[in-house]
Amino acid sequence: MLYVTTILEDPYVMARGTELEGYCIELLEKLSEMLHFRYKVSVVKDGKYGTLSSNGNWTGMIGEIVRKEADLAVAPLTITSPREDVVDFTQPFLHTGIGILLERDTALEDASLFHFLAPFSKEMWAGVIAAYVVSSLCLFLAARVSPCEWDGNEDTPFTFLNSLWFGAGAIALQGAVPPPKSVSVRIISAIWWLFSIVLVAAYIAGFSFVLDSDADQLSIQSFEDLVKQRHLEFGTMAGSSTLLYFKNSKNPIQQMVYESMNRKKDTAFAQNYQEAIQRVLDSDYAFIGETVSQDLAVARHCNLIRTPEVLGARGFGIATPQGSPWTNKLSVAILKLGEAGDLDYLRSKWWESSCGHEDHDKWSPLKPQALGGIFLILALGLAIGMIVAMVELSKKSRHTADQEKKSCCSVFTEELSQRFRPREIKKQETAGKSKP
Repeated sequence: MLYVTTILEDPYVMARGTELEGYCIELLEKLSEMLHFRYKVSVVKDGKYGTLSSNGNWTGMIGEIVRKEADLAVAPLTITSPREDVVDFTQPFLHTGIGILLERDTALEDASLFHFLAPFSKEMWAGVIAAYVVSSLCLFLAARVSPCEWDGNEDTPFTFLNSLWFGAGAIALQGAVPPPKSVSVRIISAIWWLFSIVLVAAYIAGFSFVLDSDADQLSIQSFEDLVKQRHLEFGTMAGSSTLLYFKNSKNPIQQMVYESMNRKKDTAFAQNYQEAIQRVLDSDYAFIGETVSQDLAVARHCNLIRTPEVLGARGFGIATPQGSPWTNKLSVAILKLGEAGDLDYLRSKWWESSCGHEDHDKWSPLKPQALGGIFLILALGLAIGMIVAMVELSKKSRHTADQEKKSCCSVFTEELSQRFRPREIKKQETAGKSKP
């Protein structure tokens, strides 16, 4: 009979009435079937994984193994060098690392005002503008040189401004007047049309890809991004191996992570895993912890997401007393379970996501930020158009005022009011003027 110590941690070990269930319980059952041993499971008395206290004694499951109160510790127990000094570990049955858990809404990067420019690089946009100007200039020069475009008139309709308008119409796939007559102008036009079709097709394809990939674009991709930002508080579990990793690290970024957490120790540290997850859900908080546990949180809570960077690759192993004959037997059995795919099956069973796959493929309305720049350009264009219209009306009013010897302001006001008078009043005034 082997005495097994464990800890209540979802989904590794969970209490269902008087029975225990979970990933570690099923793993223990498979190992007992392979190695033909009986066992009795009990939950660790102090509810801790195992750390070295100030008096030199080990707490938690590691302490029970050291004192030989238990033969095995089957739990999400991270293999670390201090623990390896006092107990023996089997081969890892789960591999993990250190990652960052965020709320999806706070992690997603907001689209910039000119997000519609994203499909092309700055160099590409510069090339497009240069090609547009040069092509319009060539169109203008060809029309000037070719006698067919003059057609006996005093001037060709292909002025430089008209050539620019012609090129813009081609990019918009709308066409523009005047139509080309000479072969040289038609060749230039055809080449520009071909260029415009390819350009628009490439832009549409690129913009579609940008919109599709925006769902996974995170504002925080790494621990360096986490340290540089200021709107999210971050921390880990107090007394955890994750905190010890950052404390002992010589990497400058990781040292900054530890210093920031230690400086705000009153609010940065969570007492348990459930508290950390709830803080991520309820406030602007990023949780640093084991990626395998974070993946479970992402599977259970659809509004959570884990960043791609993973530090400190490590594993969960079964702890045994030093020199125990079961260490090697259990290691071989764990390797066989991995080769047979049983460990992958257990992982997929207990980490099954409650977020349906349709959520990832679900269509969502396009946010205004993505096209905010194009709306801004439209507003500027409308404003400029109205200003130009007023300038044109002002010029006409000034010309009329000079002829009729009137005040320019009075003529401008009269012309402006004339254009906004109701149609019936205009008809009455026209009929009154026609009467003798």
